[in-house]
Amino acid sequence: MLQGSYNSLLVLFSLLVAVLAAYTSLEMAGRIVTAQGRAARLWLAGGAFAMGLGVWSMHFIGMLAFSLPIRLGYDPVITLLSLSIAVASSAFALWLVCQNDLPARRLTGGAVLMGLGVAGMHYTGMAAMQMEPGIVYDMPRFVLSIAIAMAASGVALKTAFSLRHNSRRTRPLRAGGAIVMGLGVAGMHYTGMWAASFPDGSLCIAATDGVNSAWVAVVIIVVTLAVTAVALTISVFEDLRLETENATLTRSLAQANQELGYLALHDALTKLPNRVLLEARLAQALASVDSEGGRFAVMFMDLDGFKVVNDAYGHHVGDRLLVQVAQRLASVVRAQDTLARVGGDEFVLLVPGGDVAGVTAAADRVLSAISASFDVEGHDLRISTSIGIAMCPTDGATVHDALTHADAAMYHAKSLGRNAFCFFDTSMNENLQGQLQLTQDLRAAIERRQLVLHYQPQFAAPDGPITGVEALVRWAHPTRGLIGPDEFIPLAEKTGLIVPIGEWVLDEACRQIREWLDTDAREWSIAVNLSPVQFSHPQLTALVRETLARHRVAPRYLTIEVTESAAMRNVDESLRILQSLHEMGVRISIDDFGTGYSSLMYLKRLPASELKIDRGFVRELAHDAEDAAIVSSVVALGHTLGIDIVAEGVETATQKEFLTRLGCNSLQGFLLGRPVPASDLDTSARPYPQASLS
Repeated sequence: MLQGSYNSLLVLFSLLVAVLAAYTSLEMAGRIVTAQGRAARLWLAGGAFAMGLGVWSMHFIGMLAFSLPIRLGYDPVITLLSLSIAVASSAFALWLVCQNDLPARRLTGGAVLMGLGVAGMHYTGMAAMQMEPGIVYDMPRFVLSIAIAMAASGVALKTAFSLRHNSRRTRPLRAGGAIVMGLGVAGMHYTGMWAASFPDGSLCIAATDGVNSAWVAVVIIVVTLAVTAVALTISVFEDLRLETENATLTRSLAQANQELGYLALHDALTKLPNRVLLEARLAQALASVDSEGGRFAVMFMDLDGFKVVNDAYGHHVGDRLLVQVAQRLASVVRAQDTLARVGGDEFVLLVPGGDVAGVTAAADRVLSAISASFDVEGHDLRISTSIGIAMCPTDGATVHDALTHADAAMYHAKSLGRNAFCFFDTSMNENLQGQLQLTQDLRAAIERRQLVLHYQPQFAAPDGPITGVEALVRWAHPTRGLIGPDEFIPLAEKTGLIVPIGEWVLDEACRQIREWLDTDAREWSIAVNLSPVQFSHPQLTALVRETLARHRVAPRYLTIEVTESAAMRNVDESLRILQSLHEMGVRISIDDFGTGYSSLMYLKRLPASELKIDRGFVRELAHDAEDAAIVSSVVALGHTLGIDIVAEGVETATQKEFLTRLGCNSLQGFLLGRPVPASDLDTSARPYPQASLS
């Protein structure tokens, strides 16, 4: 047998290349697992080539390190085939370690396939020498080399899978794993070479081209180092890019968390503390006075007239007004005070260490600040505020009690005429409990048939006959007697009970119309008022149609009254709703006309049958020239547009004569007739054909 020898320097280079190839494979696995889509496929292809070239280079340098007493060479086609086997095996390995899991069965199968691939690469490369006679292999050593290849592949797969996620901790571990993997691959190669024997007289047919092995080794080393260096450099730059992005993302997340924390404790519109932060500071204040003594004030503020502004000009203007209110309030409070927005137009001021005189002065400053006019998008707006004050801990030893009692005092301030402040006392708490009880009773009022309708007649000016009636709801409370709408309708609107109450009123009015038509031959129409909540209900048109059909009532007997401010809240939607009712045959009345902010352009488009002049103008008609001018203008406007004019709140003969002289078509008020049950209406009154209704 021919005796071979090794070039020690090339053997060392082959080991270094093996370790470098192993480290490259670990880096590529980490890069592939973090990429997605097309980027992941590109990293897999590039990683497979770099890793496969490295493994193959280790093998081929090891082959070039081996020499025999004869000239050696390698067939280029077979050599390239061995390279392709190395790249394919690398691609399989990288794909395998980038799966979601690597159970023992899959790891074992992958190790076998990859080991066979590495061994196939090695022995295909040996075949590229084209020895004559052929290489003789020692079978035990041959099998051992394949076993080493499989074992090294298993270690490589397990290591790559375990270290595939990029982090600072994995870099040193990858270096250690690369050394173990490189030694394993080199061990397989040199065991395979150990298994090979070359008979005496052997010739290397592939050596006829005269290629210098030393130069080939240098070229392969340089190319391999260049490819792996490019791959690792790209990977490092990718890491730097990802670290930069992660740092940016971390800063963005930190900023977002800070903003979220701020938003969690502050009102998004006014930037004031919200209820959460207020309650936290209120709890701190209570704990402080409990341990150190003293007292503080909780001032609950609700804006007077804000709803009118919101309805007339829209939520955009309302929001801008709230911002200006918050700015004014902030300008008149102290640095140690806490000003918070706790609801739509509700604000709370926490005044620590305040005495009654100091709190009174603070309340006066707030009233003065809010009473001055606001300029919002060219609109001159005037509102006021009602303030309730609880002195704690006397008026509230808990957060809930402090806010509840301040709220009760605020409602008492509103009942006194608004634009005022009140300190809490226990009687107000009793009133609050009464409101809660009233709310519970109201929920059951419809089911218990406690609601009734009274009807106020409307007369053709000046002395009749009756042209129609307006339905006015009353609550026959079992213990409190007959309750008027002014007392419970605002409560119903606040709690949402206005919707079922409104449905009942509409149904009862249509039932009454049917009864009159069937028994008394009266052809009076009935006007039904709609609250803004009812008017904006999406099923309003369908409800009216179904109710009329259920009682077999022609639409001309029903008039729907809508306040001017409700009609102007969302003009386009209001026009759609009113037009659908008008097309159905229902009459439309614009109530409280003159108190809102109607545009003549929109009024001309409204399908209104009549305008009702608000009682506020009628009350001072004979003594206030400005009110008289407004009423005269409304009458002239109505006549120009062909709309009937109804004046409500007529209580004196002077008012009746003045309104008749101005040209009002119909009159309504206590002078002519009070609201009464249907059975008490004047049975001798004659129906008035095609009458208008209020």
